[in-house]
Amino acid sequence: MARATSPVAVTGLGLFTPAGDSAETTWATVCAGRSQAAPDPRLAGLPVDFSCRVPVPEEEVDRRVGRKSWRMGRAEKFAVLAAREAVRDAGLDPKSWDGARVATIIGCGMGGGEKWEEQQARLQERGPDMVSPLLIPLIIPNLVSGGVSIDLGARGVSLTPASACASGATAIAVARDLLAADLCDIAVTGGAEAALGRLSTVGFWRMGALSERADDIGGASRPFAADRDGFVMAEGAGVLVLERVADATARGARPRALLAGCGSTSDAFHPTSPPEGAQGAEAALRAALAEAGLSPYDVDHVNAHGTSTPLNDATEAGLIARVLPHRPSVTGPKGVLGHTLGAAGAIEAALTVLTIQHRRVPPIANLQAPAPAFDIDCVTKQPRRQDVRTAVSHSFGFGGHNVVLALTAWP
Repeated sequence: MARATSPVAVTGLGLFTPAGDSAETTWATVCAGRSQAAPDPRLAGLPVDFSCRVPVPEEEVDRRVGRKSWRMGRAEKFAVLAAREAVRDAGLDPKSWDGARVATIIGCGMGGGEKWEEQQARLQERGPDMVSPLLIPLIIPNLVSGGVSIDLGARGVSLTPASACASGATAIAVARDLLAADLCDIAVTGGAEAALGRLSTVGFWRMGALSERADDIGGASRPFAADRDGFVMAEGAGVLVLERVADATARGARPRALLAGCGSTSDAFHPTSPPEGAQGAEAALRAALAEAGLSPYDVDHVNAHGTSTPLNDATEAGLIARVLPHRPSVTGPKGVLGHTLGAAGAIEAALTVLTIQHRRVPPIANLQAPAPAFDIDCVTKQPRRQDVRTAVSHSFGFGGHNVVLALTAWP
């Protein structure tokens, strides 16, 4: 099977999530299978009043970001902190790189929803003069990439793909294409989201997408379980540094893994529901593998989208069983992290890289065994030691967006 493009190296990772303020702490919590869902005072009085918030206090986030934090939205701050970690991890120094050849491609699904609500209340209660003059830069989603660009002095292509819950994975695929086209030498890419507002939470609840398991908040998100009833809202950011393999090795960097293929398709079916046969998702999976020069039987591991919703999990389990009948191991981080929306694809891609690198598959939190109808090998209860050479990370979003990333071990 011919390879359409050469793989690119993943040389750095940065995570800022409900499970921790770094890639290391997030990985440890995900491997422990500890759900981060908790009562959320900002959602008090709503039908669903719990979430997975980033545990770092707002004032500490601002301190770490620095003097410009007052003009940044919450998602932008998360993106900046994750990007700084990823760049450090890659062994790169923004003071010495050619900023014109550095791209910043950070996806975001919803933008600054909480600021909309806050400033709308100001307008109604105190009048137009009390609305912040920074309202627009605080809410527009493209500031997650713009803020990273400013912070790092990266003057190359800067974009914020918005493909709902696939946004972070879409950003990574776009960044890979920019490297392949020689439009940049370094791509700082991923996703960020901070949409835990009251209105957005009610919106997802009204759709029937959220778990209502108020009597067992820690067990609310349970991907692939027979009694799953929805996801838990979350926030965070994940950023990867991508480089061409030759460039990375020439400067002495050792890649964490290789991004070997990307597949992107659209369902052209329904605003929020996948088609029963998951034809678009299957096409994305097959495209990612074909681009990487791999067959389905080469896949050792699947990082599933696994939202813990009845329809998505059933559709995805059927896809995995049909296309990957040899039953590779399956994990789903949303049992621990909740659903970080536009950041999810990037966070989960980073976790997939760590799975490959550490030869350790995290368990799906709150899952004893997959629903009887699902013929898939879910990792449960504790991490599984496995030599993962090839893995795929699934991301699916409202609007029918399907993105699959194929990642392989560094030789």
